Order: sequence, then structure tokens, then C-alpha cells
Amino acid sequence: MNGRLPVTMAHSEHTTDRAPGRSWTIRLTGHSDKTATVTCSTDACRMPARSRNITELRAFAAAHATAHARAATVRSRAACHCRIQQCAGHPEQKVRCAGDVVLVMRHDPTVSRVWTIAEVCESCAPLLPHARVVARAARPAAETTRPTLPPARSTVPQGFSAPSPQGTEETLAPARPRRARAQRPDRSRGSRPR
Repeated sequence: MNGRLPVTMAHSEHTTDRAPGRSWTIRLTGHSDKTATVTCSTDACRMPARSRNITELRAFAAAHATAHARAATVRSRAACHCRIQQCAGHPEQKVRCAGDVVLVMRHDPTVSRVWTIAEVCESCAPLLPHARVVARAARPAAETTRPTLPPARSTVPQGFSAPSPQGTEETLAPARPRRARAQRPDRSRGSRPR
């Protein structure tokens, strides 16, 4: 050992910890021999063989991206994937990541070669070009139940503008007498007391 103490990292179970936002990318790549391949960022996915039928591969890639979007359960405690990438998807429009987590699918129809599914925040989602929200995170059970409020008081306390209880006659306090205004000398005519 080099004389330094080993550094140990402790995992925190605190509820504010966020898991990194997930992302899947399905890519249609053309080759010089006029063939193409479909790749997925998930290694476990099985892709079709290299083919000259680009239309068929494009349809497969779109269906595969849709399958990833349907199979993914959006995690409410996920961090915004866009923020992890320093909001590179919308560099002209800076925004603070906020809101619930949503799952978006990005696909530029003019290029029609890349499909991206990602967990992002509600603030970044509308700023991402060619993206549409395909799923939202389910709210945790603790947030969906309304907190119980203490029971409201059945009677309003007597006092200023409070109604009197039924069946009782309220006696009003006598009105305060008006104060007489002190007479001030008329100064408008230019006469000043000296």
C-alpha cells in the first residue's frame, strides 16, 4: 500500500437521491455497399442481419423503438437524462430541470435514421426538437393520497363580523360617540397668526 487509507463510498438510501435517467438509441446505419444495419444501445437486443432492404430495416427500427418505449417503466426518482448531457439537446434554450419525469421519443423524420427514448424532466421535454412524450412517471402512493386535515371547527367564534349562534339574540355594543373636530383658523385668506 502507498501509505494512503482506502476510500470507501457509502450508498445513501435517502429519498432525494435520484437514479441517472435512462436512454435508448436505435440507429439505422448505411454502408458503402448499399446495405444497412440496425443497432440498439442495449446489448441484449437482437437486431436483424445487414440488408439491402432499407424500408424493412427502417420499419423494424421504428417498431423496436416503440417496443422500448412501451416496455420502459418511467421512474419518478430518475434524474433528467438531458441534464446529464448538459442539455445538449436544446443548447439555445437554457432551462432549470424541474417537474415530473417523462419518457420522450425523439425521431427526426427528415433524417429518419435515429430514434432515441429518454427519461427527461417536464421542463426539458418541450424544448427537445422532434420529441414527443410517450409516458409519464406514476406518482408514488404517498403523493397520490391527500393529507388529512384537522376537522374544521363547527362554530365560528364570536367577534368582529362573526354571525351569532342560532337561537340567541346578539346584543350590539353601543356605537362610539363621534369626536368633535377642533376648529382650525381659516388660513386661505392669507392671514397668518404671528
